[in-house]
Amino acid sequence: MLTRRHFVISTAALFSAPIPQAALAAPTSNRSKWDAWDAQVTPANYDPATSNPWGFHPRFLPQLVQANDSLTPGDVHVDAVARYLYHIRNDGTAMRYGVAIARGNLYEPGTYLIKRKTHWPTWTPTPAMIERDPATYGPVADGVDGGPTNPLGSRALYLYVGNRDTYLRIHGTPSPKSIGGRASSGCVRMVMAHINGLYDQVSTGSSAILYPPEDRITAKS
Repeated sequence: MLTRRHFVISTAALFSAPIPQAALAAPTSNRSKWDAWDAQVTPANYDPATSNPWGFHPRFLPQLVQANDSLTPGDVHVDAVARYLYHIRNDGTAMRYGVAIARGNLYEPGTYLIKRKTHWPTWTPTPAMIERDPATYGPVADGVDGGPTNPLGSRALYLYVGNRDTYLRIHGTPSPKSIGGRASSGCVRMVMAHINGLYDQVSTGSSAILYPPEDRITAKS
């Protein structure tokens, strides 16, 4: 005969201890702080073409350049070799920005759909990131609130293939000195002040074309 004691012991073996309420809370982004955070990451007397408190090469500052006639206005192109992102405009020009790309084989060339955009996004590392580097990502496995130290920075463009989220992003970074290099776990990084200017110009539904990096280009004789 099953007694109450037997039932309690059996269920204890099947279920773990109650989950603390705090562990259930998803990361958040405090909207009331967005304007203050924008001001915090924007240099004083900011001029996109000349302001460079980050100290990287001036070629990575935003510049207006001529675009190829065959390119679709609204689309984003990432030149992974030169470390440039181009946003194609309606008048045949493009705004060019310096970026950092993913290290090693984590960079994934391809054509993606920008299906979502977010101000001051939250961030949660993927299971693959945690498995690859548990010491770095394990402590933040439950996610990070939005804010100036969040790895996605001030803005994020979310890249999809069809309806599938690739977990690749074009986003701001709290590490602006990485611009021009290979530093991320798959995403394309921009200076936060730069992506703040780009963000409102990019529409969801546009394409983002990520070209191969230097180590994946085969020289032709």
